[in-house]
This record gives sequence, structure tokens and C-alpha cells, in this order.
Amino acid sequence: MTARVTTLPSGLRVVTDAMPHLETAALGVWIGAGSRHERAGEHGLSHLLEHMAFKGTRRRSARAIAEEIEAAGGDLNAATSTEHTAYYAHVLAEDAPLAIDILADIVTDSIFDTDELEREKGVILQEIGAVEDTPDDLVFDLFNASAFPDQPIGRPILGTPEQISRFSRDSIGVYLESHYSSGATVFGAAGAIEHERICDEVERRFCGLPIGRASSAEPAARYLGGELRLKRRLEQAHIVIGFEGLSYADDDFYALQVFANAVGGGMSSRLFQEVRETRGLAYAIHAFHWGYSDTGLFGFYAATGAKDVAELVPVALDCLGKAAQGLTEAEARRAKAQMKVSLLAALESPSPRCEQIARQVMAFDRVLSREEIIAMIDGLDIAHIRAAGGRALGSAPTVAAIGPVGKVLGPDRIAQRLRAC
Repeated sequence: MTARVTTLPSGLRVVTDAMPHLETAALGVWIGAGSRHERAGEHGLSHLLEHMAFKGTRRRSARAIAEEIEAAGGDLNAATSTEHTAYYAHVLAEDAPLAIDILADIVTDSIFDTDELEREKGVILQEIGAVEDTPDDLVFDLFNASAFPDQPIGRPILGTPEQISRFSRDSIGVYLESHYSSGATVFGAAGAIEHERICDEVERRFCGLPIGRASSAEPAARYLGGELRLKRRLEQAHIVIGFEGLSYADDDFYALQVFANAVGGGMSSRLFQEVRETRGLAYAIHAFHWGYSDTGLFGFYAATGAKDVAELVPVALDCLGKAAQGLTEAEARRAKAQMKVSLLAALESPSPRCEQIARQVMAFDRVLSREEIIAMIDGLDIAHIRAAGGRALGSAPTVAAIGPVGKVLGPDRIAQRLRAC
């Protein structure tokens, strides 16, 4: 393990993983503030702030930011999630100081010009419209909203058109002041880098970041389950059926990850083989398990024609229910192998590795070694994996569906079906 972690005097944590055989470096800033940290009236502000960071600082215009990083052959991007916001770059090794300078500039010294703000609000409104036109994306927003009704964690990251239109420069300033601080920040770097040089550059460049502790998500998330359907004239029904999953800090997290992979993680999985290959009921079907800091979501997504909806859902539920009772050793071995390949593949590329180690420090305040993670996966026996699946399936069902969805089973009938397995 070559990852190293240093906490600077400001409280900002720097984590790096040197990959000396490479000639490029991936670098990024992870802030422990995402959509679930937004208060009433702030819905969508995390994402808007991420967009506005690229729209000019006191030293660089929006165009200068793009031209300067691309003149060095690099790229710059950002992403907002439920619990984090990230800004990252990929450059040649010798341009790592430039990337750090630009990242620090956009995070600590953006000016949030009012004209740029109005233009970017328009861009986000178009982004929201694009999701509305993409049912396989929109159905997951409905799923989250149904699983966590009337809670920040259940709201779509992009916000609503009404809320976005109301945001002002002052709104951004208040949110920034509340959530962007040294204690809430992790700087990650992987590739052709030297830990000490990265620490020196970060300490110097990020001195403008206010000193403070990480944000807390209040109140704690409460999984409730429920149902949201949106009837549309579509060729396919897009369906997500899910249950309460586990936090990434839960002792059983990896057991449920293996269960999800085994039942719907690949072409050999039960859902793919039974629903698609044997019965031809769907073109797309897969299972998932997402872990948050205090909860999680487990379930499956499927897209199918109107005539197959009534048959698909019961067949898929039977696959899940029977797996919780009789998942085989061979299925578990395949799922474990898939997880280990994904883990090891992230070690072979600087950008995924940078994200991996930064997120681990954000979550656990340390880097988990590949040996540690593999040992946890390999140490899971079949009884443990089945039990984790059964525990999830025993929670209140959540249903989200878009299209010709009149024949999709509701939560009560789903629970009844699973009890019969």
C-alpha cells in the first residue's frame, strides 16, 4: 500500500497514492457537503455552486480557466452527489502544481458574477429538463423520493425549476460559508506525484479556505418506503423496486454488496438469466446497493414492454426471495470475483484511484488497503450473505415506475410475494 495521509494544520486532509510508472496525475478536492446537507429553501444549491465554481474567480475568467487547463493538455470537471461535492483534474505530472492552483482558485476565490449566475441557472434548468425526458434517469429520482419522503436525502440533486430560479449570489455565499471549510475537505492525488510536494502546494494554495469542521447531515435519514408512479405514453415501462440497504459503515455492508452482485450484477446473475435470457421479459435489468453514511438502498431496475410488466415483477421478486434462502457457493464466488476485479481495476488508473482514496478518507478518516477489503469480501460465508439479503428484503418495499405501469405490483403485494418465497 503506497497511499499516505497527512492532516494539515488547517484540518484539511491530503491523501495521495504514488504510481511512479505513470506520467500523468489525477488530483481533486472532495467537500463533505452534498444535496442532503441543504436546508429548506436551498434545494439544488450544492449543484448550482459546483457549476458556478467554473464561472470565474478574481484571477481568472471562466474562459481563462478552461484555456489554461487545456493549454496544458489537461481536463477539469466536477460532480455533486448526495453527500459530497468534488472538483478534479487530470494533467501531466509536471502540471500538477497548475492543477492544484486552479482547483484552489475555483473553490476558494470564485466571484459568482450575477450575469454568469443567471446564464448558469438557465443551463441547469435545461439539465433538469433533460432528466425529465430520460425516464431511466428520472425513475431513480422517483425511487429516492419514495424511499425517503419529505427528507433532503430523497430530493433530486439538481433541485427544482422553481427553487433554482430563486437563487441569488447571496444564497450561494451563505451556503458556501456554512459548508466549505478545511475540516470538511479532502484533497486527493494519484499517479506521478510526490506526497510532500502535493502537501506543500495544497497548504499554500488552499490557505483561503475557512478553517472549520465538517458539515453534519441533520436530521438523520429515515427510510420509509412507499410508491410513486408516473404514467406516460412510452414504449417501455421503467421500474425500480427496492428496500432499505446498509450504510457503508455497517458491518454487513459487503455481505449485501455480494448479494446484490450475485442476484443482479452481471450476465450470470439470477435476474439476468431468469428475467432476460430464459423468459425474455426485459432488455435491461440489474440490481444495485448504494451505501450512504447512515443508511442505504438495495433493489433492482428493469425496463420492459407494457405486455410483460405483469409477469416481470413477480419473476424478479421470486429471484430475490429464493436467493435469500438458497444462494449457492458458486454464485457467491462469482460475485466476489466481480467485486475484487472492480476494486483492483481502480488501482490501475489514477482518476478512479484518486476518487477511491479521497472517498475512503472522507468516510473512514483513513485509506482501506486492498488487502483489507479483499479479506473482508473473501471472509464472507454463504449464510452471512443470504442473511444480509433477507434482512434487506424484509424491509418496507419502495416502488417507482414510469410509463405503462398500471400492472406493477404495489408495496403491499410485493411484501406478500416475498413472504411466500
